[in-house]
Amino acid sequence: MLINLITSVLTFMACYLTVVKLKSFEMRRNTILLATMAIATIGTTTQSCLAIATSSVGLTVIKQILLGGINKGLNIFSNKDSFLANQLIDAALPQQLKDINSTLQKVGLNSLVQKEKDYIARAAAFTVDTSRPILNNAVNSLTAEDATRIIQGGSGAATKILRERTSEQLMAAIAPKVDAKLNEFGLVQTLNSALAGTNILGSIFGGQNSNNLATNAVSRFAAQQMVNGLFNIIENHEQQNSTTILNSLGGMK
Repeated sequence: MLINLITSVLTFMACYLTVVKLKSFEMRRNTILLATMAIATIGTTTQSCLAIATSSVGLTVIKQILLGGINKGLNIFSNKDSFLANQLIDAALPQQLKDINSTLQKVGLNSLVQKEKDYIARAAAFTVDTSRPILNNAVNSLTAEDATRIIQGGSGAATKILRERTSEQLMAAIAPKVDAKLNEFGLVQTLNSALAGTNILGSIFGGQNSNNLATNAVSRFAAQQMVNGLFNIIENHEQQNSTTILNSLGGMK
């Protein structure tokens, strides 16, 4: 039983990695044929990639990779310093927040920018318990059809499906929590005070004259950074661990 399971998992991962490699060379038409040839060379099985992908073993591998990425991301969210230091989260910063921070720095308010980032990182910890069940439920609901799409889609395809299924739900669920926390920390009031008498926020947010309206949007953009940053982490985990799992299982043969 164990040998059969390992063989099936090896086959699935070989298929996945072969498709990922072929995608990078834009050889989609030959994917299944060459994937089967690659599998034969490691002496696993003659079953097709799609047959393995849609099996219980294939689904289990996909789910475990995604759940691992979710856990990794939410663990980072739970720690303020880890959140602030993570480049994938920083890369998800919406352009509007970048513009606000750039403007604040130009007028000598670097400390306020740091305070804003610190508050957002602290608010992120309060979204973990809300985000986890949404993401886990979506992963556990993946079907054989989803597995087919993932194996054909190559690198990052599993995360792409997860993003499609949950991003709007995540935003709707965590945005109010983020807004409440940022207001509790005083970020909105601080930004209003710092930018009183200017139309800086209005120019950034499309000509709005109300600072209150614009700073409420800051909470929304902070929530967007959290959602997109989390998916960046999950996708990175998916890409890294596809190879890692295959290598670790290969040592068990």
